[in-house]
Amino acid sequence: MYLNSIFADPERTARLVDIAKTSLRPLLEGAVMNTIPLTIISFIIGLILAVLTALARISHVKFFQIIARIYVSAIRGTPLLVQLFIIFYGLPNIGVTIDPFISAVIGFSLSVGAYASEIIRAAILSIPKGQWEAGYSIGMSYTQALKRIILPQAARVSLPPLSNSFISLVKDTSLASVVLVTEMFRRAQEITAANYEFLLVYSEAALIYWVICFFLSVLQGFMERRLDRYV
Repeated sequence: MYLNSIFADPERTARLVDIAKTSLRPLLEGAVMNTIPLTIISFIIGLILAVLTALARISHVKFFQIIARIYVSAIRGTPLLVQLFIIFYGLPNIGVTIDPFISAVIGFSLSVGAYASEIIRAAILSIPKGQWEAGYSIGMSYTQALKRIILPQAARVSLPPLSNSFISLVKDTSLASVVLVTEMFRRAQEITAANYEFLLVYSEAALIYWVICFFLSVLQGFMERRLDRYV
């Protein structure tokens, strides 16, 4: 019925085409200026945090294990949206005011760090103990064996799930709109507030998300094939 009403009214069809054209540029600007940088920065910081958390989980120091477990449990056990609200809207109640973009980076980085740490920890534990022993037998320390033998192999094992996490993060950045970050979905909300064409504009935003994720999926497949050459 919606499509019939569009094609039956040439003026409405022309109006929708005009809205689609004029909204494309601000949506792309939101993606390029905020969505993509927010994804990359958050993932890099989150990945560093994930490696440190994973190493803390497998360490023999109980204190590090407990801190890492609490962090992972707290982040995985609460919704990301709630975490963003606490960081941006809650912290000002105790005198801590953070810029919207920085708030989003903190929230997404903490989320990536918690989930990716389990991926990295599982990848490290999947490496046979003989690899550790081989490193020790030639005089390597724990750090050297980890850096030169274990982590390179764990990186190949963890690449597919980490790539999936990165692609999911692209879509999760839409939640940054609730903390006033003008990423692509926020731009879509601003456009629909003016023209009330929710289906058209949100579908256009969804298409852009899909295109970005499609190219990331292609890149993921290429990287996996490159690494598989050495197996």
